[in-house]
Amino acid sequence: MTTKLFGSRVPRVEDQRFLRGQGRYVDDLLHDDPRLLHAAVLRSPHAHARVVDIDVADLLDVEGVVAVWTWDDLTGPMAEPLPLLIPHPTLTHGRTQYALAKDEVNYVGEAIAFVVATDRYVAEDAVSRIRVDYEQLPPVVGIAAAREAARAVHDDVPDNVGARMVQETGDARAAIAAAPHTLTLDLDVERSACTPMEGRGTVARWDPDTSRLTVWSSTQTSTGVRGCVAAKLGLDLAKVDVVTPDVGGGFGVKINHPWPEELLVPLAAMTLGRPVKFTEDRREHFISSAHERAQQHHVEVGFDDDGRLLGLSVEFWHDHGAYTPYGLIVPIITSTQLLGPYKPRNYRVAFESLYTNTVIVTPYRGAGRPQGCFVMERTMDAIAAYLGKDRTEVRSANFIQPDEFPYEHGLVFQDGRELTYDSGDYPASLAKLKELVGWDEFEDFRAEMAAQGRRVGIGLACYVEGTGVGPYEGAHVHIETSGRVKVATGLTTQGQGHQTAFAQIVADTLGVRFEDVEITTGDTRKMPYAVGTFASRAAVMSGSAIHLAALRAKEKALRIAAEALEADESDLEIADGVVSVRGTDASIDLGTVAVLSNPLRYAFDEASKAATQFSVGDPGKPPVAEDDEPGLEGKDFYSPARSTFANGMHAVIVETDPDTAEISILKYAVVHDCGHLINPMIVEGQIHGGVAQGVGGALYERMAYDESGQLLNASFMDFLMPYVTEVPTSIDIDHLETPSPLNPLGIKGAGEAGVIPSAAVFAAAIEDAERPHHPDLAITAMPISPSELFELRLAHAAEPAAEPAAEHAAQKETR
Repeated sequence: MTTKLFGSRVPRVEDQRFLRGQGRYVDDLLHDDPRLLHAAVLRSPHAHARVVDIDVADLLDVEGVVAVWTWDDLTGPMAEPLPLLIPHPTLTHGRTQYALAKDEVNYVGEAIAFVVATDRYVAEDAVSRIRVDYEQLPPVVGIAAAREAARAVHDDVPDNVGARMVQETGDARAAIAAAPHTLTLDLDVERSACTPMEGRGTVARWDPDTSRLTVWSSTQTSTGVRGCVAAKLGLDLAKVDVVTPDVGGGFGVKINHPWPEELLVPLAAMTLGRPVKFTEDRREHFISSAHERAQQHHVEVGFDDDGRLLGLSVEFWHDHGAYTPYGLIVPIITSTQLLGPYKPRNYRVAFESLYTNTVIVTPYRGAGRPQGCFVMERTMDAIAAYLGKDRTEVRSANFIQPDEFPYEHGLVFQDGRELTYDSGDYPASLAKLKELVGWDEFEDFRAEMAAQGRRVGIGLACYVEGTGVGPYEGAHVHIETSGRVKVATGLTTQGQGHQTAFAQIVADTLGVRFEDVEITTGDTRKMPYAVGTFASRAAVMSGSAIHLAALRAKEKALRIAAEALEADESDLEIADGVVSVRGTDASIDLGTVAVLSNPLRYAFDEASKAATQFSVGDPGKPPVAEDDEPGLEGKDFYSPARSTFANGMHAVIVETDPDTAEISILKYAVVHDCGHLINPMIVEGQIHGGVAQGVGGALYERMAYDESGQLLNASFMDFLMPYVTEVPTSIDIDHLETPSPLNPLGIKGAGEAGVIPSAAVFAAAIEDAERPHHPDLAITAMPISPSELFELRLAHAAEPAAEPAAEHAAQKETR
């Protein structure tokens, strides 16, 4: 393929539509249809309770109420628990909820009743009239309570343990025991959530004439929703179409499926014979959509005088909430991606995944990696502090080297395949990062700031991210008689720039104009076989499939053009949608080639005359060869043997206010390696967004439950998040490109790159800023607020620090 567009900073083609308010989200659909009905959901006010009785009598005569469902009204598969999407052998006590609660509720926000009315206001009023008699049960809130197991979330799950999993390579315990130096750390990451601007939403329409169901959902997996809807409603898969319109943010929460509403809305549409819409409000999203992050870790590490890891043992506890629809993906990723770019030689990891009476946990951008990165990088910093070494030296001593790829860790990754890194150059990335952030010059800057009475600190964090997980994605490329190219791939889009990046791939592969390529994602009518958008897999999976499909279309185009031009295929080239014979004036438009690809009996326009039976073809041969088919198109799938592994390193310089403990960001730097870059501007946009999200997760955002399981900050007034004034105004970014050998484009994923190391890098920088004044202060829990930092200062009060100039001189001497 050429590199005319691949690797170029092509402006995103989708932006103009969104900037002009022309986006079409779920709530915009069927807006003017007078037959449209609206749904609302009654949700549990209790974290743990038995449902003794539900009385809907008060709403049955309310004008505008059309129907109401409770669990007793559900039949067949709809009355069974929702699917456990990703089973795992170690998930011995997996549990999922019902579409509507049966007998018991296990978190505040669990769906109990579903009301359909002529408008949302009536539906909400009707919901408030439903009377439920509860027998309250003691809730289990938080990891400590779950581990204590004085109470059970589910009576049949002993000790609240849904799963226990152990992986080990070498003998970590023996290696630690024999190591010259050892440390132990206890580290904690609190529960948070991604809270996209658009909550969940579903619209469904049933066509009785064709017995066909169309569902629109704000989802990250249209084909997954399609499969679940068909199975639960007893429909043939071919009779269900799921279309994903514009999505106002996903970040992982919309990869879980089916949400109760994704089944109840289609059920209502089929039952009532009218289209039905559900749009989640903000409070509903807070209390009933998925969270993530909450884990507690205990680390034991043994190392030598150079800081080289000899043995690493990690045990952690993962809060998966009240149910486990997404299996163990998050803690498995934590347990394997914790290793980052390092080779610990002997590694043991064990985790327990625990039930609590809180909202379910599914992947949130980073999906277990931020926790793992926090653990590994805090461990590296602790080793450096213990040995009195520069933090970059300790990391360098443990890096996997460029000549060691592919590198096998001896563990099993989240996709069930061996954890084998495909490519990278970690020493080169570190060198770039140190230069970008000014690592070697920082002590001079610290002394300058200290002379002004200001506290500054610097931190860095490294990570490796498994991207492009299977099992597959596919693509269909169709060259129309107009010369325009229609491309369909099944994964969905939530703002990643797919329409631009994928069009760049097609334009280069086919040799057509970028503006002649149109990309469709997330529409099962056009690509029924797909997996979804998660795990930084879109470019690797669909990008590769699109490239392969375009190659198939190109191969056919050259064959047909060669016949028309009476030339050899090897002498042809395609540029700007025109096939020409090198060194001659002979050429043919791709649109004309598309006409010739479809032998016709009838001429329906001027162009089609060229393909009718008396105009083209050898009378001695069949019009369509035995191994051919009409039309100029290509279809292909990409299914990798294993994941690709992107990597990166972040560094930040922060200032902590001596009086208020407020934390300010002075400089942020990123070095990122996702293989060959399709569009550097889009990758950098992903990094910018991820860094902003990471700042929120490290310094502001947490889900605050009280002991009764009530979420105390279930609104944007109470859920603290950074404004534009709190995120870096500029981010210095550099790229390293070590291509992956696993796919035809040499690419690796980039979607979660900005957010993974945030907790680790801020913890390191804040601690570094405080250490001259509070030598024993350690940041072991994230996120951290100014008030928490203030309390840490009080708990680690120390003698006044040395004079800045003398301190700086002593530091330079030790270096």
